[in-house]
Amino acid sequence: MADNNNNKIDETQVEEQDINALKAVRLGKLRELCAAGADPFAVTNFDVTAHAADVVSSPVEGATVSVAGRLMSKRIMGKASFGHMLDRSGQIQIYVKKDNLGDEKYDGFKKQIDIGDMIGVVGEVFVTHRGEISIAVKELTLLAKSLTPLPEKWHGLKDNDLRYRKRYLDLIVNNEVKDTFIKRSKIISAIRAYLDGEGFIEVETPILNTVAGGAAARPFITHHNTLDLDMYMRIAPELYLKRLIVGGLERVYELGRNFRNEGMDIKHNPEFTMIELYQAYGDYTDMMTRTEEIYRAAAKAIGLGDVITYQGREINIATPWRRVTMRDAVKEVTGVDFMSLTSEQAMAELKNRGIDPEGEKNAAECMYVAFDKLVESTLIQPTFVTGYPVEVSPLAKRNSDGLTYRFEFFINGWEGGNAYSELNDPIDQAARFETQRAMAKKGNEEAQAADDDFVEALEYGMPPTGGLGIGIDRMVMLLTDSASIRDVILFPTMKPRK
Repeated sequence: MADNNNNKIDETQVEEQDINALKAVRLGKLRELCAAGADPFAVTNFDVTAHAADVVSSPVEGATVSVAGRLMSKRIMGKASFGHMLDRSGQIQIYVKKDNLGDEKYDGFKKQIDIGDMIGVVGEVFVTHRGEISIAVKELTLLAKSLTPLPEKWHGLKDNDLRYRKRYLDLIVNNEVKDTFIKRSKIISAIRAYLDGEGFIEVETPILNTVAGGAAARPFITHHNTLDLDMYMRIAPELYLKRLIVGGLERVYELGRNFRNEGMDIKHNPEFTMIELYQAYGDYTDMMTRTEEIYRAAAKAIGLGDVITYQGREINIATPWRRVTMRDAVKEVTGVDFMSLTSEQAMAELKNRGIDPEGEKNAAECMYVAFDKLVESTLIQPTFVTGYPVEVSPLAKRNSDGLTYRFEFFINGWEGGNAYSELNDPIDQAARFETQRAMAKKGNEEAQAADDDFVEALEYGMPPTGGLGIGIDRMVMLLTDSASIRDVILFPTMKPRK
């Protein structure tokens, strides 16, 4: 074992020595360029008239184009050479000939330009004998020198930890990664376009809050020096957005970052993107329609239909999605109607299944625990689950069953979003905040913080309102078939290396 470990260390050391040697060579080339008055870092701009994918998809032979990007390959063949350059849209072959560039510039291409360098070329589009769309280069400009070589091209960048830490390299060498983030942008644009078309207006609310309200989550705490005041990174924008409904804006949404000081796994990152929207004179059933339409608009924007595939599993997002009460969903899986039991019986049912109720709970709360532990992961096809207990829904209206007008929707066994018929009774809201205060005093770190200013806003009158929050990162995971939330966040939270 010791010998094997020593071999690994030696291999790593050799690799680092090789990289350092290559960097030294490239630094030498940079010094030569600068000495000749050709410092590539002094170049300030380059006129780009086309992108690689556009030229390849719609070639016009003989047309002059100006393309810029990263040199990804280079094959020297005497007085003529081939290479490939990469821009945001993809790759295109370039043909570099001494007769076109002249002796000095062609010699510079051969000796001073390396794979990884940023270059700009001007030339004519043509098709090689093998049928590859290419550019016959007439002018070539070195725009920036790559001093560190790219990862070995055949093996690429496969180590996930390194990929996330050095996303810039990941984007260069893994085309599917770039494609995922382009799709993410299209998804977000489609959501905005849908809501704008439905009369919603996009707003911005504070990220630094004096009250960490709007969700049950542990916040990040910071300190404002001038005010000498502890503040919280927002865990949700909900209470501010509902103030805007009170103010008469009627249809509002915010798409942005939230922050929760909680665990990390393939579905959770401490900072994440959500969209929250609020519609005056609507209710939670209207939010079901909004959810379905948002998902379908997002799928369409990246070329998907009603059936998507996630990690080998087919998921059908065609409307209408299934609707089921939590009571019935739990009964289907466990055979138990928790709402017909006493608190003692409901707690016993949980314990019989090896589930710790974690303190005294009533039947509705036990039903919620059973749902969370036993049912949620079974909901693969899109499903709206309604009828949540009041105790876990302090911002939602009560219904006649003693539960709430609330749903969460589930896809692939994940919670994808949350919606209410919003509680607009200030007296009831104040009472529920008092309950949350009591929970916090008992040590519940995820109890919702009471916001007395929000209660005062409700006292001025808020119309019946439907509200919806959707996790964008999980949506993008599903629609791009990405295994981890880190694959859809450009710079996921990472522990610094020592």
